[in-house]
Amino acid sequence: MPPNTDFPLKIVISYASMRSKGNENFENMQNWGGVLGENYCFVVLPAGANVRAYEGQFDAFIQGHNPGAYKAGLRTLLQPLTAMHYDTRLDIFTGRHFSQQLINTISLIGLFLLLIACVNFINLATAQAVSRSKEVGIRKVLGSSRKQLVLQFMSETSIITLCAILLALAVSWLALPFLDRLLEIQLNTRFILEPVVLVFLGLLWLAVTVLSGFYPAMVLSGFNPVPALKNKFNKISSGGISLRRALVVMQFCIAQLLIIGILVMISQLNYSKNKSLGFDKTAVITIPVPGDSLSKAKMTALRNDLQQQPGIKVISYSSFSPIDENGWGSTIHFDHSPRETDFGVELKWADADNFKLYQYTFLAGKPYAASDTIQGYVVNETLVKKLGLASPQEAIGKTIGLWNNRHFTAPIVGVVRDYNVKSIKDAVPPVLMASQKGFYGTLNIKIGQTNLKETLGGIESKYNAAFPDALYEYHFIDEQVARFYKTDTQLSQLYQVFAGIAIFISCLGLFGLVSFMAVQRTKEVGIRKTLGASVSHIVYLFSKEFTLLVLVAFAISAPIGWYLMNKWLEGYAFRIKLGPGIFLSAILLSVVIAWLTVGYKALKAALANPVRSLRSE
Repeated sequence: MPPNTDFPLKIVISYASMRSKGNENFENMQNWGGVLGENYCFVVLPAGANVRAYEGQFDAFIQGHNPGAYKAGLRTLLQPLTAMHYDTRLDIFTGRHFSQQLINTISLIGLFLLLIACVNFINLATAQAVSRSKEVGIRKVLGSSRKQLVLQFMSETSIITLCAILLALAVSWLALPFLDRLLEIQLNTRFILEPVVLVFLGLLWLAVTVLSGFYPAMVLSGFNPVPALKNKFNKISSGGISLRRALVVMQFCIAQLLIIGILVMISQLNYSKNKSLGFDKTAVITIPVPGDSLSKAKMTALRNDLQQQPGIKVISYSSFSPIDENGWGSTIHFDHSPRETDFGVELKWADADNFKLYQYTFLAGKPYAASDTIQGYVVNETLVKKLGLASPQEAIGKTIGLWNNRHFTAPIVGVVRDYNVKSIKDAVPPVLMASQKGFYGTLNIKIGQTNLKETLGGIESKYNAAFPDALYEYHFIDEQVARFYKTDTQLSQLYQVFAGIAIFISCLGLFGLVSFMAVQRTKEVGIRKTLGASVSHIVYLFSKEFTLLVLVAFAISAPIGWYLMNKWLEGYAFRIKLGPGIFLSAILLSVVIAWLTVGYKALKAALANPVRSLRSE
């Protein structure tokens, strides 16, 4: 399969083979009362079919086969095959979505960066209009029309833009390996030669040329030849000082928005990584175990063998790990009620050693006794609240029944503090824990942190001896947790690059404008120094205006950034609060960057010998 597929098939097995091997998972798939999330059902609809109508037919079809206990249960959702890659609501085989919203965000940032570059060009081109005033005057005296001059300046801009695009293609080609490593994808360098990309680049060339070149061309071509030849444009505002100020403000608005976004993302990611999940995940590995009855019969023997190995502290079997992309949900009957709850609970089947291994915090009661079958339930505090109980102690002794109250009815023996069962983007659901050996599919092992290689090698050897036909594959729990935030971490690094580029381009624009101002005000600086102005005063003259512009930009970008990042944080059930610290850091960073950019040129102008600047006056 190609590297960019959402179907990374390595082994393909038919259902007939699974049935012939007596696979219990296949038998479970005959149950109309539940859905096995690891399996997809692909349906080819007739051309022009009404999707909503088919969904209704599927629902009726399933309800017709459901046993009475599950009549109120399942609804079907038809998802277009083309939407799988972008729909983050449902899992895919690779586990790696790329949402359309994310693509739009990255495209918007790219557009902003391009806009900053165009603003720079307009700023510098209009600022340098004075130096080209004589050229325009001579051309007009020799017969050039304004239309010809506009065409000339636009042609110059188009050549600069074309060179920039060619240089950008070279940089993109060199940067692809970095992007591949960052996003763990494989982009083909030949995509640059795709027709759609070439058309896009052509349209981009025209758009940037018009956007950045038209206004300077109109300013330059509009000079009156008489004052232009007399060089009287030094004393007027060529191209509009107010416009250039507005453009500088827009540049820094975009840069500061990116800075605010990066600071918020980094803060949230640090919070995600450091937040207590409600259980101990240090040095714990999980290994999937086969689900057939023969393998289940070997679980106890494997546990006994592993317990003899040095480096292993605690062993536990469970359906899933505490925090897992997989899940098993159901409604329940509480306290012998004939009616089901109007909410579902997360079922976590685990043996009694699971509490010792993961160190859950008990708020009331105790763990259930060691057994292969249900002896009691342990619930979390969210389930206690959902049941309307006043305190965890009140839940102890109350009964819970599953599946029409005919199966697995047992008392609550303990209440644990809430722990995260998925990413902290998700709220903690009601959780129900009980022992039931027939549902176990995960081996959890807490190991010592010394002689790690030998310990893992011994585990693999004993596992392969017990299950010779199974694939041995282990994962550390903390790595599993990190995978939940992998995409956010990658995007944070990508946004940091974007923010760095935006700041760099903005600083280039500032540096260019300050350089031009230094040339224009050379004699003014010389006179001020002759009259006793200090170096610090001269630097202040150059810096105050740009500092004010940066502060104005912050006044605009701060409320926009606050709104956008609050929207982004709404995707996390557990999130940081947007305090003033992030915004103060953003403005401080922006002012320091502006001062460093302006300061060098301003200091150079201030230290210049005034005699040289005034000699020709």
